[in-house]
Amino acid sequence: MKTTKTRLFALAAATAWMAIGHAAVADELSIMASGGAWQDAQRKAWFEPFSKETGTKIVEQEYLGDLGKVKAMVDTGNVPIDLVTVETATVLQGCDAGILERLDYSKIAPREKFIEGSALDCGVGLDAYGDILAYDPTVLKEAPTSVLDLFDTKKFPGKRAMRKFPAQNLEWALMADGVAPADVYKVLGTPEGVDRAFKKLDTIKKDIVWWDAGAQPAQLLASQEVVMTTAWNGRIQNAIDTDKKPFKIVWNNQILEYDMIAIPKGAKSPDLAYKYLAYISQPENNAKLASYITYGPVRTDAASFVATDALPKLPNAPDHLAGAYLVADTEFWGDYGEDLVKRFNAWLAQ
Repeated sequence: MKTTKTRLFALAAATAWMAIGHAAVADELSIMASGGAWQDAQRKAWFEPFSKETGTKIVEQEYLGDLGKVKAMVDTGNVPIDLVTVETATVLQGCDAGILERLDYSKIAPREKFIEGSALDCGVGLDAYGDILAYDPTVLKEAPTSVLDLFDTKKFPGKRAMRKFPAQNLEWALMADGVAPADVYKVLGTPEGVDRAFKKLDTIKKDIVWWDAGAQPAQLLASQEVVMTTAWNGRIQNAIDTDKKPFKIVWNNQILEYDMIAIPKGAKSPDLAYKYLAYISQPENNAKLASYITYGPVRTDAASFVATDALPKLPNAPDHLAGAYLVADTEFWGDYGEDLVKRFNAWLAQ
């Protein structure tokens, strides 16, 4: 009898340990983002509070934003991540290619509560950010007044840095060549418009230093390798506020974009991924990111939750939308992005 009880106890204990082990696996969420100050901000605003509230262990990974890495996981059927941050320019491509799951917004938040264009079929918005121009006034004595001053090498001689990617650069090239912001995507959707954009980029090609990671623009300015650079506004503001750099941001002709987060096809913990998406999509939580990096919320009802000292620094603050600006067209880049990336890479190699 004693032996039977001992065996039953041992079996119960083993079962309990197995349950604990399964629970531990179920309560681990793997998120891949693009690192730097932005990932640090997500950690403080969302990863750590979500982990504390739910008991979930957040496992962080980093990448440069190229969906090729995610595609390789999906193609092999080995997807060790549950969520991946993506840019608006790549969400539709990933959706069409079957790399990203189509989202069920009934598990997240009402779709109509998001700023237009920030709640897509395969990606939900995290924040609004600006593609801006930055410079160091201790180096560049005359202040640029527009992102389009990138193309004025006579007035602003010296190296300038731009992201090694066609999106934004082609739009700015056309605007610098006289195309009105409202007509940019109509023009860029034609072969003649694409040729026109690359011809304008040709005028400064020899003066460009290319960057491909968000931390690089501030580093290039600090080392004085360039006199001006395009950048994501939050990275420059972080260098100003945290690193006490004397940099200035030029908002005129900024391109307004949304950071997105998506579930890769075959993610190991989709239910937990949805739980996280619902958490960060609550208006009071969506607003928290602005306290750690100056990117605006994407919930239309989140503004009242943003810290008052952060509001004037956001790309979608009223003052920063008073001049010329362009909202990135996600559908355009979903339709034309693959071909334009190939054309851009071929142009770089010339």
